[in-house]
Amino acid sequence: MDTVKMSTKTNIKEDQGKGRYKTFRPGSQKALNPWLILTIIFSLLMIAPFLWMVGLSLKDNQELMLGSDAVFHFPYTLENYVNIFHNSLVFQWFINSVIVSLFMTLGVLTLSSLAGYAFARLDFPLKNVIFVVVLMGLAVPEQAVIIARHQIFSLLHLHNTYAGLILPGLSAPFGVFLMTQFFKAIPKEIDEAAIMDNASKFKIFFKVLLPLTIPAQATLAILTFLTSWNDYFWPMISATDKSMYTITVGIASSQTNFAQTEGLGYLSSQAIFSAIPIILVYIFFQRHIVTAVAGGAVKQ
Repeated sequence: MDTVKMSTKTNIKEDQGKGRYKTFRPGSQKALNPWLILTIIFSLLMIAPFLWMVGLSLKDNQELMLGSDAVFHFPYTLENYVNIFHNSLVFQWFINSVIVSLFMTLGVLTLSSLAGYAFARLDFPLKNVIFVVVLMGLAVPEQAVIIARHQIFSLLHLHNTYAGLILPGLSAPFGVFLMTQFFKAIPKEIDEAAIMDNASKFKIFFKVLLPLTIPAQATLAILTFLTSWNDYFWPMISATDKSMYTITVGIASSQTNFAQTEGLGYLSSQAIFSAIPIILVYIFFQRHIVTAVAGGAVKQ
């Protein structure tokens, strides 16, 4: 009997010990983490407006005039999206946004990389003071300089031009700060090894250091592209000709009263159409943001 009891106790202890390392299956009760439930709820709340806009874009404008609950009823139609392809002005707005966003992104990447390398690797007078002045640009809102900028661009005849839409976005203090921190995180032994191979500073920058900052460049490119694509304030002021509108300004100008039901389906289809590049950019490059943040958290 004693032997049986001892073996039973031993089995119970082993079972308890094994229980510590049990993997809970999704069907088990303990797998229902309250944080997971909250995450799902908040995710649904955030995606609900977008889904509602998709529903509006698939409905006939005459149906929407009968009530907002028409979104939940069949039939659905792609007529609003077909009308977009028949409107050349919408495509012009789309092309304008693509041109402005791409050139602004390339410009910010180029200038931020060069400035970041200079602040991280080169020694020159008042380097720290200049770096602080650059960072102070983060604290200056765009509205504070809009009047002076408008007057300068008027004197230079840059309004209603691509240059007038792109140049203000090239001032990117955050990009300079981000690239500076990434260049500082790269060990200087890499530079010394390249110097021993008779590499010039330009070769060290372009061939050695710049490829190592690809995660930071990808992150900066995504953030710059999204900011440029969604920008409304300056394009609204600088572009007065309809053919120079960006997609955000064009959609806003296509209907003066957003509370009107008439034309809401077509307006929603334009908004969905304008969001496609942003969604694609984020889907394909979101992993670089995680890599950049993780890389920036590691100190050398």
